[in-house]
Amino acid sequence: MREIILADHAGFCFGVQRAVSQAFDYSKSKGRVMTFGELIHNSDVVNKLKTDGIQAISDEHFGKVTKEDTVLIRSHGVSRAKLEEIKSISGKVVNLTCPYVTNIQRKVSEFYDKGYQIVILGDKDHPEVVGINGWCENTALISKDGNVDFTIPQKLCVVAQTTEKQKNWEKLIANLATAKEMVAFNTICAATQERQQSTNELSKQVDAMVVIGGKHSSNTTKLYEICKANCENTFFVENAEELKEYIRALKGYKKIGITAGASTPDWIIKEAIELL
Repeated sequence: MREIILADHAGFCFGVQRAVSQAFDYSKSKGRVMTFGELIHNSDVVNKLKTDGIQAISDEHFGKVTKEDTVLIRSHGVSRAKLEEIKSISGKVVNLTCPYVTNIQRKVSEFYDKGYQIVILGDKDHPEVVGINGWCENTALISKDGNVDFTIPQKLCVVAQTTEKQKNWEKLIANLATAKEMVAFNTICAATQERQQSTNELSKQVDAMVVIGGKHSSNTTKLYEICKANCENTFFVENAEELKEYIRALKGYKKIGITAGASTPDWIIKEAIELL
């Protein structure tokens, strides 16, 4: 008898749920509605929004935006300059940035204005980090994994991408300990920590793990890394359709764990469980 166990914390977090729910509400409004960048890092949700008439746009599509259009700001947020630029073009801008990310942006802006050097733990190319950096005039020093490859300034304000690993945060703070003055805000989202902890525990107890979520989702990728470290038989899929490729291999395992990133909707998790 096969046992399928879903991690205690899996799927949509508060910020993503809020953004997606409000975005679909706007699909019923009159006029064109678009998101700046992908609303969340999940292809199924982005495609569903597109089917409902909400298309993701990027910088090269700005010329097509008019005052009659509604632009939704992605959950990862944008820089202050980009937000002002969008507001100058669109007649209606709805900021769906995750409130936790907005909090980081405010802290960065406040301490940058006070003369602190901003340090961000995260992926420099991730939209969330790019956006946060834009609230300190793109002057932040960025550490990918807690290592420091720059001269440590004497006055620091340190924040983290919401989807970072706790161990990377602890490593970074230890590496910056020689700074004369340091203000550190552990801005790793509670939902991220919960998902990582429950995934870590579950992946040690099963024969195989299935991680569900977008391949370009930072928090889902970190869940995969945690699972792989604990369970060699770990499979990373975006949805049930992709999971079909591994069904034959998974038939050999009696105890299978499932976890999902914070940008993975419940209906995708349900489909995967039903398939297994």
